[in-house]
Amino acid sequence: MSSESPHVLSPFEPAAIGIVSISDRASGGVYEDKGLPALKEWLTAALHNPVTFVERLIPDEQAQIEATLIDLAAQCCLVLTTGGTGPAPRDVTPEATLAVADKVLPGFGEAMRAVSLKYVPTAILSRQVGVVRGHCLILNLPGQPKAIKETLDGVFAAVPYGVDLIGGPYLETRAEVVQAFRPKSAQRRPA
Repeated sequence: MSSESPHVLSPFEPAAIGIVSISDRASGGVYEDKGLPALKEWLTAALHNPVTFVERLIPDEQAQIEATLIDLAAQCCLVLTTGGTGPAPRDVTPEATLAVADKVLPGFGEAMRAVSLKYVPTAILSRQVGVVRGHCLILNLPGQPKAIKETLDGVFAAVPYGVDLIGGPYLETRAEVVQAFRPKSAQRRPA
């Protein structure tokens, strides 16, 4: 399913962003998924760009996660996953993400765990990763809406420049949510 933010005639580049909630129970209808709405809400508040969200709610099945990431990476500049990053037997999101990666960006996993450790000691159990596939940045986020927000608040400043470096659109953030960091040589002058 895709949905577009209600932006009209924007001076900012459009961006397609994949958001994936990985949960056996939510995808099976046992409970309502809260990951996709949390991702969408945060990204809509943070980005000036008109965004088309490509959403998926899937179970913790490695082959299905891999196929979903391959599909979304072919059409999106950024894919954010939520769920499946812990040590439980069914938590296979990092394995699936690494299996489809062209390059691993270890700093994202390290930074996401460091951010989360400020809030909960169990963040040390997380196995989140950040990778590049083609022209797409893929990040694994925690499964809870509060942790999603905390993590994005802590690491998203590096995402726009990362997307630039792999050939994606110029993502522009709203400073009241997060201030993107780019070296001066990579910054565009305001129109």
